[in-house]
Amino acid sequence: MTPAPITSVPMTPASTTPAPIASAPRWLTLVGLGEDGLDGLIPAARAALMQAELVVGGARHLALAAPMTLQTGAETLPWPSPLEGAFPAILARRGRPVAVLATGDPFFHGIGSVLAAHVDPAEMAAFPAPSAYALACARLGWAGQHVVRVSLHGRALARIRPHLHDGARILALSWDGSTPETLARLLAAEGFGRTRLTVMEAMGGPRERIAAATAAGFALADIDPLNTVALEVVADPGARALPFTPGLPDDWFESDGQITKREVRAVTLSSLRPTRGQLLWDVGAGSGSVGIEWMLADPSCRAVAVEPRADRAARVARNVEAFGVPDLRVVAGEAPAALDGLPAPDAVFIGGGAGDPGVIDACLAALKPGGRLVVNAVTLETQALLVDRHGRHGGDLVQLSVARADRIGGAAGAFRGLRPAMAVLQWVAERPHGPDAPDGAHRP
Repeated sequence: MTPAPITSVPMTPASTTPAPIASAPRWLTLVGLGEDGLDGLIPAARAALMQAELVVGGARHLALAAPMTLQTGAETLPWPSPLEGAFPAILARRGRPVAVLATGDPFFHGIGSVLAAHVDPAEMAAFPAPSAYALACARLGWAGQHVVRVSLHGRALARIRPHLHDGARILALSWDGSTPETLARLLAAEGFGRTRLTVMEAMGGPRERIAAATAAGFALADIDPLNTVALEVVADPGARALPFTPGLPDDWFESDGQITKREVRAVTLSSLRPTRGQLLWDVGAGSGSVGIEWMLADPSCRAVAVEPRADRAARVARNVEAFGVPDLRVVAGEAPAALDGLPAPDAVFIGGGAGDPGVIDACLAALKPGGRLVVNAVTLETQALLVDRHGRHGGDLVQLSVARADRIGGAAGAFRGLRPAMAVLQWVAERPHGPDAPDGAHRP
């Protein structure tokens, strides 16, 4: 269903009160429940639940609401798998009172935003309860605005990895009762064994229980599936905390030598300019280092790594897991054919395969208006191709040179000198906005 537009009437000069927003009747009510069940509801939420003809929720929520639904005779519908299977039954009652039960705040890692894609928010009323994050901060005395919040519910545990900085405070929503122990093992293996984990179970109800342990000494058992874990991160010497700046050490990546080196990678990321929610194609990904660092720039960033060699594509997947960016998509195939069907990118990096002019032209054509293309070349042949494309399309053409200190005459040499690495020619081009691209290569 396409939501109906919400319109408003502007205020008159004589009034300081906004005119009311025109909207449809609010027939769908989202009720946030805590472990205290119906006792924790405000009067308006109780009234909406009392009037509902259909009540939808998980088995736990429906059990908490059962005293009221048995009294009113409302029809109940447990969430199927997938959740969307219940939407036809909900939408079929449009205009009649329906209540959807959720944990805490329905619009914070909840069902609210999913339903809002099918029902005009003007037709919805919501009564949130305190979220698990809010309850955890209240239990621990933590300032919520300074806490990192992560959901591991139905998500890869590796998502915690980019947030592991010494002194960080993290709140993680667990998938089930095994999550805290699994998380403790990961922390200990990554050099964060002294991190304190506080496990808060069934907060806000009669079954609430709080216990703490270090990651290295974790021995808590019989943990309730409904739990939240608070981490007070302590990094042991040598622990690999992922910095916020690009240019991670080369030896942090599993690689067969096909990797954009650290200093060049840092410049490459600055040329790609990741911003919120943008998609990168990392073409000829090698070890996947550029795509991984693109995604580390912000949790909303997305990337597709395209790699023709199966062994390297598998290596990219392992690096993706190690760096905690499990949503990076790996495509095993050779460009430009492997690019067919991929969503249009905001930026493209070509590290491998840049010697094929068809790959460069296909990537430039696929870019969204305003998108950036960055190509690195080492061989003279590929550099000549970049010079040609620069002449056709403009952009920036820059040579990147790096030299590292090394012993002269081998390890036993008495003197040191700067040993230059192979120079890299980098071409950065931007696809123009509008129809005024200089030639067809700029247009899909």
